[in-house]
Amino acid sequence: MQYIPQPERYQKMIYKRCGQSGLQLPAISLGLWHNFGDDKPHQTKVDICTTAFDLGITHFDLANNYGPPPGSAEKAFGQILKQQFAGLRDELIISTKAGYHMWDGPYGEWGSRKYLISSCDQSLKRLGLDYVDIFYSHRFDPNTPLEETMMALDQLVRSGKALYVGISSYNSQRTREAYAILKSLGTPFIIHQPSYSMLNRWVESDGLLDNLDELGLGSIVFSPLAQGMLTDKYLKDIPHDSRASQSKSLQTRFLNEENRKNIQALHAIAERRGQSLAQMAIAWVLRKQQVTSALIGASRPQQVIDCVGSLKNLSFTEAELREIDLYAKDGHINIWAQSAELSKD
Repeated sequence: MQYIPQPERYQKMIYKRCGQSGLQLPAISLGLWHNFGDDKPHQTKVDICTTAFDLGITHFDLANNYGPPPGSAEKAFGQILKQQFAGLRDELIISTKAGYHMWDGPYGEWGSRKYLISSCDQSLKRLGLDYVDIFYSHRFDPNTPLEETMMALDQLVRSGKALYVGISSYNSQRTREAYAILKSLGTPFIIHQPSYSMLNRWVESDGLLDNLDELGLGSIVFSPLAQGMLTDKYLKDIPHDSRASQSKSLQTRFLNEENRKNIQALHAIAERRGQSLAQMAIAWVLRKQQVTSALIGASRPQQVIDCVGSLKNLSFTEAELREIDLYAKDGHINIWAQSAELSKD
């Protein structure tokens, strides 16, 4: 059956300008990190993506190594672009990244010009596209001159393979250095993608959000649900089909009794707000003016619907924020703060 988008889709979403650029992103974007590899049914992927678009989610975020196996998420989304989303390219924001291991040998990861440009070419083939809207340096490379990495991003724009560029998991210092280089080149650098959640606040202690505000950059935060910890999934035990049980991106050791009690307390706050824990967690990151979009993942369409429901209540009282801090401040379960460690001196 041919997919026909819901005509009222753009009335269901909030769109925010990305920094000082002209690009607007949906307040909630869909990430294809998990659940889009060859180990998942293709129809489920189709249903997730079409449900997202029907709710006004126009931004789909990928990376070269998403799967498993690496590259399979881009291939799957390429099929969706060709079939369900045919004729809709100009209504979509599609991003991808390069930085982590993708192929064997010395040129298959990090931030060299060789790797980034080759990876972008491969991503475009898998996606079946001439260009992506945003191409990211996925992580800072301590062994490659930053100028080389940034000049590769600039070349991708000048060659028509990307409209905008971004960086992910760079700390404040490296972000400012990258900004200065790209500014001098005239490259449309508009966005940073850091991890950020109630349980992972490195962007606050690092000063990254304030720096992005000063530089006029937008941000899209990944793992706002702390890989599922800020959902109802782990309130009592570890489901057999969860990420934790499969050790995909969440280690069971973080789901100890103390941490679970903190999560249960946060769940109670969310209930008083008339939200699920996941909805409150998304609203909590979106309350920051520097956060353009929250990047969610989903294993089924209903999860997308539930996450978009967070937009019904984005305001917090000072009392609510203080109570949340009692159980989450300073990252009681600060699992992903190390994502920026390689960008530190």
